[in-house]
Amino acid sequence: MISRQRLTVRGIVQGVGFRPFIYRLAQELALTGWVRNDGAGVSIEAEGETAQLAALQQRLRLEAPPLAQFDSVRLEEMTPLGLSDDAFRILESPDNASGHFDAAIGPDTAICQNCLAELFDPDNRRYRYAFINCTDCGPRYTIARRLPYARAATSMAGFVQCGSCLSEYTAPAHRRFHAEPNACHACGPQLSLYDGSGQALAGDPVAETLARLRRGEIVAIKGLGGFHLACDARQPDAVARLRERKQREEKPLALMFANNASLAAYVFMTHAEAAQLEAPERPIVLLQKQASCNRAFPGIAPGVVWLGAMLPYTPLHYLLFHEAAARPSGLSWLDQPQELALVMTSANPHGEPLAIANEDALARLAGIADAYLLHDREIVTRCDDSVLRVLPGTQSPQFIRRARGFTPRAIKLARCGADVLALGGVFNNTLCFTRRERAFVSPHIGDLDHVAACLALEEAVDHLRNILEIKPQAVAHDLHPDFFSTRLALQLGEAWGVPAIAVQHHHAHIASVLAEHGVNEPVLGLALDGVGFGDDGTAWGGELLRVSGASHERFGHLRPLALPGGDRAAREPWRMAASALHMLGRGEEIATRFADQAGAGVLAQMLAGKTRSPVTTSLGRWFDAAAGLLGVQARMSFEGQAAMRLEDLAAAYGELSPPTLHEIHLDEGKSVLDLAPLLQCISTERHAGRGAALFHAGVTAALADWVEQAARLSGLRVVACGGGCFLNAILARDLRLALQERGLTMLEAHAVPPGDGGLSLGQAWVAQAKLAQY
Repeated sequence: MISRQRLTVRGIVQGVGFRPFIYRLAQELALTGWVRNDGAGVSIEAEGETAQLAALQQRLRLEAPPLAQFDSVRLEEMTPLGLSDDAFRILESPDNASGHFDAAIGPDTAICQNCLAELFDPDNRRYRYAFINCTDCGPRYTIARRLPYARAATSMAGFVQCGSCLSEYTAPAHRRFHAEPNACHACGPQLSLYDGSGQALAGDPVAETLARLRRGEIVAIKGLGGFHLACDARQPDAVARLRERKQREEKPLALMFANNASLAAYVFMTHAEAAQLEAPERPIVLLQKQASCNRAFPGIAPGVVWLGAMLPYTPLHYLLFHEAAARPSGLSWLDQPQELALVMTSANPHGEPLAIANEDALARLAGIADAYLLHDREIVTRCDDSVLRVLPGTQSPQFIRRARGFTPRAIKLARCGADVLALGGVFNNTLCFTRRERAFVSPHIGDLDHVAACLALEEAVDHLRNILEIKPQAVAHDLHPDFFSTRLALQLGEAWGVPAIAVQHHHAHIASVLAEHGVNEPVLGLALDGVGFGDDGTAWGGELLRVSGASHERFGHLRPLALPGGDRAAREPWRMAASALHMLGRGEEIATRFADQAGAGVLAQMLAGKTRSPVTTSLGRWFDAAAGLLGVQARMSFEGQAAMRLEDLAAAYGELSPPTLHEIHLDEGKSVLDLAPLLQCISTERHAGRGAALFHAGVTAALADWVEQAARLSGLRVVACGGGCFLNAILARDLRLALQERGLTMLEAHAVPPGDGGLSLGQAWVAQAKLAQY
């Protein structure tokens, strides 16, 4: 029996070789009809025997190209046309006149094995071509200007394909059929090397770049979503110069290795971690260092037990390692350890956004880079490297930063809601658009304490809104009135004639977890971080909430700690230690215990007089207090440094039996968790490692008891956990086990970071819920 069907496939199905796949499949099944990209994704009309059409439906899911991801496949029965022509065609994309838009662009992915084989084959016409790609790999998001995804809508539009490339591009059986960035030496983008003064240099750009790196120079290298600053990781002087020039004193630097075999001698690596390193997304993965790591790479990750490592993902990266290996033929060299290891840190001086344009890099990186390895393919959208770790005990990834390789991949929501825009907070900012039941979280934008970062947020809003063709019905933002993201939300809401919806910071943390897990029922929310603007106008950060969709109720909080000097106390743990001593009735010790800190005596007087000492319930500040009391970190050069060092010391010392060093009491109807007994205990501990381990064990035990009591009183058995403190692997692991032992279910963030990088998703979820109530 002859039938005709229309299939509408939604998801990441443009720019991944899906149309040629359908074309070949239809020919094999003797079907007539057509396939095309459109505003919905990909549409197919196929006519033929009913059994063959059923086979098409089944095989399009089972045999789809590796980068394709389905959200849905909708089937409509059509009237057979009875065409005598037996051709199945690939049609051009139509104009999206209907205004109904569901298409999505895929993320950038690492070069595939087939392209790698060609890259290192001296007989191949693309031998050592730095921009080789096919439908299974290469740039997508960072070169796309609009959808449907087509070459004319990318930054490749100005590169006219030569005859050989065009024949591949137009041959449905070829793996480069409609590979939009398709190019070669003759017709595509080209590399060029410039010195520190911006003068072009002669010679092979790759060979000369490697020579400069080996001489200890710092080279700015243009990649997929922005520039890296690179240097030889085995040269301490080069690393020190990079830190000095970038003003990055102690924050860990990420390293790029040729392969896992090159990395294995320096870290402990599980199968799950190895798989993440080799995945097409190519994130930076945090790995536990071996003792040999600090000896081989001094100055890379001082004072921490984790090394951020990644593998090459662009052809250009591979060419640098290939050059260092003396240009071997084939791929077998990539199975062997390679000597070269490169620092690859984001080229964003002074915390500004990542440089993406050649002229911008030459201007902003002057005085930092000694040379610039550039190319002439425009980066349309900046996209930093993703950073993740594999959670102990779960083998699941946890994002520290979600960007290249993962964005703008949609997060499926459990309910279909209004289209909204959420603008996140002020630190580790991201934005989020929702389109019905899908959420699109932007790449990491950064801290909104620089004008350039604020402009980058505005650019990201415009780009994502245009490329996804979304008309928001509301704009969500943080409750804090002074954030740039809040002010921008109010401006956009007024300009678009839609409501601006304020979402309390910790409510958003919990909502982010609920959004990705598809939970709409009431839960307990444990939100633990550094700071967030509370409903009462004070600084929150250790909160136990009852969350039910658009509403939240503060069930309890940590005992408030004073912040002597206000925000300055969040950067100087010795101040929080002084605050702890004052709280413990030992204020007279402050001046002598911290005699090496200027103004210690004045600080003691401030605490005694309660002047310039606002309070906070933040767990992050309790961690700082512990670090200050143990002498681990008096001042921080980057956010979270004291807590990271405390975690590293605890991990090195080993586990301790959880002590009962806390109290729980009611204050104005709220459950208050008091960790003062724990700080009292560690304040006299002489061994920093034991003190750190004791603090972690004590905090975990206290939180578990606190949550269990709340669960008993509320009748809720599901606990959603969010906030930056859950980036602490020890805390997350031990609390998960403790809650399981108490019969409670703990939900954690996996699709986005648990910290402020996930706020926008939670804000969008709450805004959808509020609009549904109207």
